[in-house]
Amino acid sequence: MSMGRQVPESEPSTPVGAGPGGAARPRRRRRLLLTGLLVLALVGGGGVLAAALYVRSVDSAIDRVDAFDEVPAESRPQVVATDALNVMILGSDSRDPEDSSGSRTDTIILAHLPRDRSSAQLISIPRDTWTAVPRSKQGRGGRDAKINAAYAWGGVPLMVQTVERFTGVRIDHVTMVDFAGFKDIVDALGGIEIDVEKGFTSTHSLNADGRREFVAGRQTMDGSAALDYARERYAFPDGDFARIRHQQQVIKAILDKAASGGTLSSPTRLNAFVRATAEAAAVDRSMSLLDFAMELRHLRSGNLEFFTCPVTGTGRVGSESVVFADEEKAARLFDAVRRDDVPEILAAGR
Repeated sequence: MSMGRQVPESEPSTPVGAGPGGAARPRRRRRLLLTGLLVLALVGGGGVLAAALYVRSVDSAIDRVDAFDEVPAESRPQVVATDALNVMILGSDSRDPEDSSGSRTDTIILAHLPRDRSSAQLISIPRDTWTAVPRSKQGRGGRDAKINAAYAWGGVPLMVQTVERFTGVRIDHVTMVDFAGFKDIVDALGGIEIDVEKGFTSTHSLNADGRREFVAGRQTMDGSAALDYARERYAFPDGDFARIRHQQQVIKAILDKAASGGTLSSPTRLNAFVRATAEAAAVDRSMSLLDFAMELRHLRSGNLEFFTCPVTGTGRVGSESVVFADEEKAARLFDAVRRDDVPEILAAGR
C-alpha cells in the first residue's frame, strides 16, 4: 500500500451523461445490492427448482459489466484460498447533489465468502483512502490519489486493479450498488427497522425543503428516510466514517427484513423486492446469480460481519482531505482474507 504524500493533480471531471473516459453511458445507471443475492439464496432454500427458474429469469435481465478485461494478468495477486470467494461491491449515490458526473464510487466494500459459505465478512474501504492508483489502459492515473479516483480514471477495471493492489486480495466478482436504489428496495419491503444511535438533522434530504430530523432510538424507516440516513455525512464529526456505519446498518436491516417470514411467505412482496433490486443491477460477466444464490442458501444476516479498513486518521495532501490507512493493521486484516482465515479476520477487523 503506497502512502506517498505528494501534492495531487485535480481529480478528473466527467461530463454528465458520460462514463469514465467520457464514453456515453445509459442515463439510468444500474446497480446490484448484495442483499438481493442473499435473499435469492434464502428463496432457494425453500424451493430449489422454483427458485432456480426464478433466479434465471432475474439473471437474464441484469446488466453485465466488463470488470476484468483490461486488468493485466501479471499485476493480479495470486489465489491462495482456492475455494473462498472475494466480491468487490462498488456503490455510488446517483442522487448526491455534489456528484454531477455520476463517475465516483462513494462506497467500496470487499466481501469475503469463506470456503464453507457459512458466513461473510464485509470490509468497507473509505473512499478518500490515499493509495497508489495504477495507470489505466487509457493512460490515466499512475500516481497516488484517493482510491475512488480509480473509477473516474479507468472505470471498473482500474478499480479492480487498485483494490487488488491496495489489499493484496484477488477479486473474483464485482457487483455495483446504487445506494439511491435503497428507496425502492426498502419500500418494496414495507420499511426497515433502524436503531438510530444519536439524533441528527440531514441537510441533503429527499424532502422538499432538503431537511429531515432523525431522533434517537429504534424506528421504522421508509425508503426515503433510509436513503437520507445512509447518505448523510455532514452532520457528524467523523463524516464519511459515520456514513459507512449507517450504510452497513441499512444493508443488514434490508437483509433482516427480506429474510423475515413476512417477506418470504408473500410472493407479491418478495417479487417486488427482488425486482426492485435487479431493476437497477450490474454484475461482472462471469457471475452466475443462480450458482451464487445456491452457494449462499444457508447464509443468514446473523452470520454477516461488518468492518472498516483500519486507518490512522485523516489529513491533507495538497488541497485534498484524505484518509490514511494503518498499513500494518490493514496488511494483517487483508492477509487473513487472502488466506481465508476467518478467526484472524474477525480478530484483525476489531
